[in-house]
Amino acid sequence: MPKRVLTAADIEALPAGGEVVVPRSAVVTDQAREVARERGVRIRIEGAVDAPGASQHRPVALAADHAGYELKEHLKKFLLEAGYEVRDLGTDSTAPVDYPDFAAAVARAVASGAAWRGIAIDAAGIGSTIAANKVPGARAALCYDRTTARNSREHNDANILALGARLLTPETARDIVAAWLETPFAGGRHQRRLDKIAALEPPKLAP
Repeated sequence: MPKRVLTAADIEALPAGGEVVVPRSAVVTDQAREVARERGVRIRIEGAVDAPGASQHRPVALAADHAGYELKEHLKKFLLEAGYEVRDLGTDSTAPVDYPDFAAAVARAVASGAAWRGIAIDAAGIGSTIAANKVPGARAALCYDRTTARNSREHNDANILALGARLLTPETARDIVAAWLETPFAGGRHQRRLDKIAALEPPKLAP
């Protein structure tokens, strides 16, 4: 059966501010996305959970090292106020700690299904990205604005967001987090590429 293709014409036929639900196998053209942005039409992937209200029972894992502690606390309050459930995995002060421990904790929570998505914070975000991506099933993306946040979700289905606390203002970090949590995976041709990424992971060991 051919995959569904969502075109600009399909979006133009919808009321402004409306929503269209497409299967994960669908191909959404770039022009369709542009028209959707212009008309305020939301493209939602079938089965995706991407709204604050819908995600209350699928928690966000949140962790940081000492450099990211203050931003973590700021974002925790922001997430709770937005209606998300938060699992704070540390650290609990500005006393020096090692970022791989906390990035790995977030990655394991997400990969195991204990958390819906995860956010890992350190000074620059680079180390946490590297550490989190060592955990099979983790797809961590370092984002520094709304565009990279949306791209990491639409194209890469990133399930962990890495942030650099010393490179972002709290306001910018909030914008990034909001865009990242609200953006669904586009599916279509991007799923084929994700499958190839998953194939690079070492095989799971038998229990």
